[in-house]
Amino acid sequence: MRILVATMNAGKLREYGRLLADVPGLELEMMASLPRPVDVVEDRDTFYGNALKKAAEIAAVAGIPCLADDSGLEVDALGGRPGVHSARYSGEGATDARNNEKLLEELGDVGEGERAARFRCAIVIAGPDGRELVAVDDACEGRIGREPKGAHGFGYDPLFVPDGYTQTMAELGPDTKDEISHRAKAAAKLVPLLRRLRNP
Repeated sequence: MRILVATMNAGKLREYGRLLADVPGLELEMMASLPRPVDVVEDRDTFYGNALKKAAEIAAVAGIPCLADDSGLEVDALGGRPGVHSARYSGEGATDARNNEKLLEELGDVGEGERAARFRCAIVIAGPDGRELVAVDDACEGRIGREPKGAHGFGYDPLFVPDGYTQTMAELGPDTKDEISHRAKAAAKLVPLLRRLRNP
């Protein structure tokens, strides 16, 4: 079973290779193999909506099923923001550092017990006809710290302290992150669905 992963990042392709290693006969390809580039505008208001749009549009060009994901940070005290705008939270030309600064500013003096947050990930596989084949969603619960800590990871990892831990995701490092991350948990749900898709 060949599936195109909606990424140009070889590291992300390898990550999905590890996360979906228990699906026999699965071959994952990167967008570099496409006959022409596809630039999908992620303008939906949910992670699922963006993932489905990417998967459907890219699969139509690829001619094979496409796996796409969308993920971000939801902070309860901010009504779920930054949500689908996580990557560009601080505006045009957003950087990880500026996004983190804005998040800390918006939380201000919010108390320890009110800083609950989660990383959420939606993964969708669509066929060349644009039809959704499978969709999964999961989250990593935690809270937002008061200052960035740690050199591993990216995005909001230096501020996010997962439930059950005292260190930020950026302090915990890649091995632990691979076990508890929102993408890893969503991919674990995907494995049995892909097995059934392969052997209906």
